[in-house]
Amino acid sequence: MNIVLAFIFCLLICPVIARAETLTQRSLFVTVIQEPPVLSSREQMTALVNYARLARIHTLFVQVYRADQAWFPSTVGDQAPYNAALKAVGEDPLALLIDLAHKQGLEVHAWVNLLSLSKNINAPLLKKYGAGILTRNVNKKKVLADYKIDDQFFLEPGDLRVRAELLTMVEELLGAYPKLDGLQFDYIRYPDSQPHYGYTPMNRERFLQASGLKQIDDNSLAWKDWKRAQVTALLTGLVKRARSLHPGLKVSTTGCAPAVRALEEAFQDWPAWVNSGLIDFVTVMTYAQDTAEFNKMIADARARVSDPAKMNIAVGAYQQLKSPEVFDQQLALCQKEVQASCVIFHYGNLLESPVMKDGLLK
Repeated sequence: MNIVLAFIFCLLICPVIARAETLTQRSLFVTVIQEPPVLSSREQMTALVNYARLARIHTLFVQVYRADQAWFPSTVGDQAPYNAALKAVGEDPLALLIDLAHKQGLEVHAWVNLLSLSKNINAPLLKKYGAGILTRNVNKKKVLADYKIDDQFFLEPGDLRVRAELLTMVEELLGAYPKLDGLQFDYIRYPDSQPHYGYTPMNRERFLQASGLKQIDDNSLAWKDWKRAQVTALLTGLVKRARSLHPGLKVSTTGCAPAVRALEEAFQDWPAWVNSGLIDFVTVMTYAQDTAEFNKMIADARARVSDPAKMNIAVGAYQQLKSPEVFDQQLALCQKEVQASCVIFHYGNLLESPVMKDGLLK
């Protein structure tokens, strides 16, 4: 009789335990800008994987393309960082990290910054095509620095040359690393600072031809819808190609928060992307120093996504280096939500803050 009761108890409680574990899943961003760079040594990669296992991290979002620099063999991006890492490690660093992570049951998703060149005036794409591929407003541009937005250069998503180059970059990445578990597209948007961009010659010409209009009204619905459609078209092409090359690959994007900012300023319709199944999930960038604001961002994102299991919530450790107690509060709030994962940004910040780093091990 006792055995029967114990069996019934297990049937009742085990699903609850499994569900609780699902709700508290954690992921971790790993950037290329931290010191020392993780991909620069076997020791750093081993330390990352060992820590991730102990901290109950499920997925590593590893940055491999930033500012048109590549940490993998590439003809599109400057592969000097890859060459340096390859020499330092003695073998392909990303392939090694994938193998180390898989042995510990971790997933590795390649994290790529698409439309931002950061401050890189030597970006191969910029040298190949010139400033014409950079999105711009209507103000006159005298020097290259005039194209900067928030101190970085942004590629124009409505430029067909940009789309072709980024498609090639994705092909190079997935061709080199068939063991990747996922691919996350970041910076797939227009700048969201004073959103009056898109006035490149090619984008203007394509819009006027498609709309039948003779001029552009910056506040018109037609122009705004066009810009939003360009971002979605870029993503659609990349996702289609990625899935054709690597069936079963988990494809995702980051998403600006709140959603109105994404839709009206960044022209990024991530709610439609995830709800339509274009992407497998979205990582919502709910970065806020204030916990109440963080909670509001989560609520806003939750209301936009039909399936909470397709929504990651990002927790900004970089903002809380001097207030680790706020990081703990936000992570606790995140883990109470019904979503795919709480994604910590980023590993380098945890190394800077032993309190936050060790706190995840409890």
